[in-house]
Amino acid sequence: MPEDKFNFSPESLSISGGNYKGVRTFAMQVKHVAASNYAIWSPLTGDKFPKDYMGGNGPENLKSKSEIISFLKDSFALGHKAAATLTAENMLQNPEGSKSTRLRLAVFGAEHAFDHYGQMVEYLRMNGIVPPASRGK
Repeated sequence: MPEDKFNFSPESLSISGGNYKGVRTFAMQVKHVAASNYAIWSPLTGDKFPKDYMGGNGPENLKSKSEIISFLKDSFALGHKAAATLTAENMLQNPEGSKSTRLRLAVFGAEHAFDHYGQMVEYLRMNGIVPPASRGK
């Protein structure tokens, strides 16, 4: 999504019959995925979950596309670190403070990101942008 449309939300299109009031902007979708990644994967790594990531939308001070994308990339780096902690011996254990197994948390992070990826694809298409994964070679 180009920087000038990073704060796009379908609410701005006023689609007849559409109920997009209050939905996340594209930027908020990205920040939500990143903040959720930290919440989901930090129990696996033992990293402390930062308090300003609470609420599901990440730090309010991140505004520019580059800041938000950096936050997202860092969150997926934590996911790689989390996946590397899984072993045959520990994958079915619950990390401290979690009701889910270590394996379930690792998988859920990817599932959650793909759910929001689908929403972001729609946002791109609403702006006449073909998502990179759908472009011809």
